[in-house]
Amino acid sequence: MTITGNTSAIAYGRKLRTLYFVRFAFAIVWVGIMFATAARANEPNALLTVLLIVYPAFDAGAVLWQLRADPDSQRSKAAEWTGVVVSFAVAIALGITSSMSISAALAVWGVWAVMSGIPQLITAIRNRRSGGQVAQMLSGGISVLAGAAFLFQGLKGNGVMTGAAGYAALGAIFFLISAIRLSVKLRKEHA
Repeated sequence: MTITGNTSAIAYGRKLRTLYFVRFAFAIVWVGIMFATAARANEPNALLTVLLIVYPAFDAGAVLWQLRADPDSQRSKAAEWTGVVVSFAVAIALGITSSMSISAALAVWGVWAVMSGIPQLITAIRNRRSGGQVAQMLSGGISVLAGAAFLFQGLKGNGVMTGAAGYAALGAIFFLISAIRLSVKLRKEHA
């Protein structure tokens, strides 16, 4: 790797670290609001609708930011773009379904978790050289499994949206772990 390539990789690692810290903080705040309003999270209401729209919309924005920061213009970014499109579409679908039925919203959340988990897993595998990606690989895989569970609960008319908050809390932990691992790697490379 050239000095320019190494410098570019370090700069990208720093940007990913910042993004992961921001995603952690956002998710923790979102989870806190969901749990604080848990009694209202089991029936359609305006606050729940807003919360359910904001989370995947923020996810899409974060992936767009990551795409913009990625210095590798040669590799395919189809997985990331798929994640962005799916997240925006799901934000709209959650806005509609959450005002009608919690189980319908939970099913949509499940579809989103599956469809965003797959690109997250693919992206983490591709970004493994940047560091801190094992947690993102685990997060993507768990997202697929949790999403399938949410989908089946929603289709059966069961489940509550506070499960989505638990899912987001776990995702927050994985972002924090990735950010810390990147910090350690960047400190070693800078030394």
